Amino acid sequence: MGELFEGLLNYHLGFVVWSAVAFLLLLLVLKKYAWKPILNMIDERESSIERALASAETAKNEMARLTSENESLIKQARAERDLILKEANDIKNQIIAEARTSAQSEGAKMIEKARHEIESQKVAALNDVKSQVSALSVEIAEKVLRKQFEDQNKQDALVADLLKDVKLS
Repeated sequence: MGELFEGLLNYHLGFVVWSAVAFLLLLLVLKKYAWKPILNMIDERESSIERALASAETAKNEMARLTSENESLIKQARAERDLILKEANDIKNQIIAEARTSAQSEGAKMIEKARHEIESQKVAALNDVKSQVSALSVEIAEKVLRKQFEDQNKQDALVADLLKDVKLS
């Protein structure tokens, strides 16, 4: 058994040595060709992540600034809208007042024109009535006088009466 143990130990010891040599060679090759590029890639990745975080923070700050700016612009736009609506309402009220004043003025002119027209129509109607009354009066007087003067003696007495009045004046 001792021999077997020694043989296995020698056999295994050579295997261990060769394994250790292969491992060291692999470690040197990896160190020379793989570790630096891997570490460089890790460093680059870390710096790109840091840059991305910094960019994200900058973008966040920019978004906050833009949001604040937008809110300010919205407030300003609302204030301008309110001012424009107030001005439009004032203009509307002014136009309505002017239209009302103009309508009242035009109405007053039309009423005055109607009054003048009514007055002129009234005067014309009165003149017409007067002329008709006077024509009727003359006609009635003519008929009455004709009836009254059918007798010659009455005519002579009336003429004499009229002549006395004319001489007296």
